[in-house]
Amino acid sequence: MWRATPGFRAAGSLAGLAFRRAAATVTVTPAEGLADRPAEIHVRGLPPGQEVTLRALAAGEQGSLFDACAHYRADAGGAVDVGAEASLGGDFVGREPMGLFWSLSPAAMERPHRRLEPPSAEAALEVELSVHRGHSGPGGIPGQVLAKARAERRFTLPGIRKVRLKEGPVRGSLFLPAGNGPFPGVIDMFGDEGGLIEFRSSLLATHGFAALALPYFHFEDLPQVMGDFHLEYFEQAARFLLRHPKVKGPGIGAVGTGKGAELASSMMTFLPEVVAAVCISGCSSITASALHYGEMTLPGLRFNMSRVSISENGVFDMYEALEDPMDPANSHCRIPVEKADGHFLFVVGEDDRYWKSCLYADIAIGCLRQHGKDNFTLLRYPGAGHRINPSFSPVCLIALDRILGVPILGGGEKKSHAHAQEHSWGKILEFLHFHLR
Repeated sequence: MWRATPGFRAAGSLAGLAFRRAAATVTVTPAEGLADRPAEIHVRGLPPGQEVTLRALAAGEQGSLFDACAHYRADAGGAVDVGAEASLGGDFVGREPMGLFWSLSPAAMERPHRRLEPPSAEAALEVELSVHRGHSGPGGIPGQVLAKARAERRFTLPGIRKVRLKEGPVRGSLFLPAGNGPFPGVIDMFGDEGGLIEFRSSLLATHGFAALALPYFHFEDLPQVMGDFHLEYFEQAARFLLRHPKVKGPGIGAVGTGKGAELASSMMTFLPEVVAAVCISGCSSITASALHYGEMTLPGLRFNMSRVSISENGVFDMYEALEDPMDPANSHCRIPVEKADGHFLFVVGEDDRYWKSCLYADIAIGCLRQHGKDNFTLLRYPGAGHRINPSFSPVCLIALDRILGVPILGGGEKKSHAHAQEHSWGKILEFLHFHLR
């Protein structure tokens, strides 16, 4: 379950926490750790060659259950080292040290297609690990419980300060690392689900960034539905961050996913305050709603809902819905990234089914190259889908859309997507540290 945790004990302080069942034990090290850091899982005290199923169980924001399982066989010493040994079946196969965390998905009795993401930065995800006799599949009846342990996955550290922002029209949460700073500043935005999403910003703060989680609709007194955008709102947020005494200049970074990637790209194109942009699964054009800045307007590229296909189990495939940004009639929607002097990091999954993010990254890169610019890096991941989150985040390939209320296909294959999350998160941190140093 999610639990608000005012204090954070040392990561290894509960490393030996285990619940004994007969002779077997299971331990998670650290028992309390940050959600984007690895953990080690060890089972000991089994009969040599014993077949066991390891299960992970967690509760989401409203108490809905998420679970995962994997099959192992004890070695000659009666032990299972999840980090060193391959899963033989279950929700994943092969050597996946963090598979029981990233494969968490709605349990069989729950409504499918829900994301397991924290409601706030203070919420820790409590995960129960259990060891069962024999091999039992996902959704199956597990065998006898041999051992249990608990782990907490946290999104903040002691000393990190959260400041709820009401600066003129700008809203959000600012996360400041411990110490005097100054720290590199980053604005963090998600997609068109709206609201305030804090977990990536708080994790950025654990890596030494002053990170502002910036909502742009459906939060407090911001517009409740997504309408036209005014870049002045984002400009005020950037200027606020640069003025903060714990933020170092001369420029800041912007990170965005989906619609947030469009906005991050637009901020770096038009705002001199932004010198580095991480664009995850974004479009090369403004989509759906127009973007205004002073007397300039970029119209929104339209979605043609007649092109949406619906599977037999009611999942919506939006891949062909967005109008073609390469059509000359849509050229006025394109973000003129060639005007940007900073650096772009494009992160895309080759199996993104929400839209054609690989094509859109290629379009943006083509425009930069046509103008003699090489201020970009492209990370392109085979088998990854749309929502590429920080390392070890539970993978959700089909997600309920908050606005439409229907499941939308994000695409990807779980293991490949999880690997993309782990690799890209490290590269994102490296990119931001390098360009904001």
